[in-house]
Amino acid sequence: MEEAKTMFRPKFWVALTSMAFLIVAMCCAIFVTGQQLHITMMICLGFTMLLLALTGCPYAVIEEAIIYGGKLLIPVLVILYCIGALMGSWIASGTVPMVIYWGLKLISPKIFLTTACLACILTSMSTGSSWSTAGTVGVALMGVGMGLGINPAWTAGAVVSGAAFGDKMSPMSDTTNVAPAVAEADLFDHIKAMCYTGGPAIVLALIGFTVMGFSAASGSADNEAVEQILSSLDGMFKMNFIELIPIILVLILAIKHFPAFPTLLISGLVAAVIAILHQGVSIPDIMSIMQSGFVCKTGISDIDKLLSRGGMFAMNYTASLSVIVMVFGGVIEKCGILDVLLEKIKGLTKTVGSLVLTTVLVEIALNLVTASQYMTLILGGKLLMPVYREKDLLPQCLSRTLEDSGTVTSPLIPWNLCGAFIGAALGVNAFAYLPFALFCWICPLVAILWGFLGKFQWKTGEIPSKKTYRPVETAVESEK
Repeated sequence: MEEAKTMFRPKFWVALTSMAFLIVAMCCAIFVTGQQLHITMMICLGFTMLLLALTGCPYAVIEEAIIYGGKLLIPVLVILYCIGALMGSWIASGTVPMVIYWGLKLISPKIFLTTACLACILTSMSTGSSWSTAGTVGVALMGVGMGLGINPAWTAGAVVSGAAFGDKMSPMSDTTNVAPAVAEADLFDHIKAMCYTGGPAIVLALIGFTVMGFSAASGSADNEAVEQILSSLDGMFKMNFIELIPIILVLILAIKHFPAFPTLLISGLVAAVIAILHQGVSIPDIMSIMQSGFVCKTGISDIDKLLSRGGMFAMNYTASLSVIVMVFGGVIEKCGILDVLLEKIKGLTKTVGSLVLTTVLVEIALNLVTASQYMTLILGGKLLMPVYREKDLLPQCLSRTLEDSGTVTSPLIPWNLCGAFIGAALGVNAFAYLPFALFCWICPLVAILWGFLGKFQWKTGEIPSKKTYRPVETAVESEK
């Protein structure tokens, strides 16, 4: 299809009405109708398209915007379905049960939350994916936490915190590459800059999880229940070093800078082979498990509920929601709704502190509206980069703040792609684990604090930087 040539710019009231309708509809869906997100998003999409058409937007422009959103969606769907298949094969191979088994034997309830967060940090930094971490190691840790008697929302909060921090600090992460690319910053300058906000935030989060762990484990885990789970897992699966191969493969391939999709696919297929050769699963059965999910029959309701999951079909809820929200995001971006709204906030950036605060609020709002952290980073970066340039700040100041707010808050929103996936993978709704995902809300607060204190908000020439918005020599001369 030929690209639509007609330029269209909606009026401010049109853009405001569209976003107001979305917010009201989402609030009703979450707090009144029981989170019927798919239908709600479809209604919001239809309302916005109708409003645009009635105010003069050619349908060719709307159609082009839909196709644009669809193109962004394809890689997301591939990863989603790959992780679904991997989750099934990891359970069938004994990989997830083995992590649960040894976690229950070795980890004390008092340090479990801290240990879970640290494990997810290492995994996410190695894989560059919070989604992969939550869908693999996170699922196993949920089982360990359940056996230790830890509140599932607390465990999910620790998993999400570790996965989010590791993801944003990993050079292999999509978001860690998108943010500096949009802000025109160097990747490693960007990662170094994030240490000043993400570092204090994760330390505070780990302290919080340690305190929570001791308060949750004032007594001890139900030893009889734990022994029953261990006995059931030991009788159902063969567990030795072989079962760790899929996890080791993920780490090795991540270190070798393999992309996420082939890494997850290879690990999932190797796990399937282990399930066939070592666990005695037939080829038709493992194919069915990777397609429809694993069904656990230990007789223990908690462990059966945890292990009866995975499969490509289990991702249909998140995938179908992704289709609608990505199309909606494409429409509001390409039809000019976001541009009109975002231009109104430029007057709120007079000081560096107010600029950082505005960036954080804009990113959170974009996460709420677009339901995609990638679109959030790109749109927010495009809008605010001229302001950072005018204030002569280094590019990594912008890219860091984009991640401090755009990346880390996306798992906290149930209809955001990240929040929807992680909630489905861990079996805990995003609103349930939100208060306990300590890092995800401490990090934006640290960013705002440093902004108003003027800490780590570097101008051109103040520190070595591979990229700047203007030559360092020019900046030095202007200060003389």
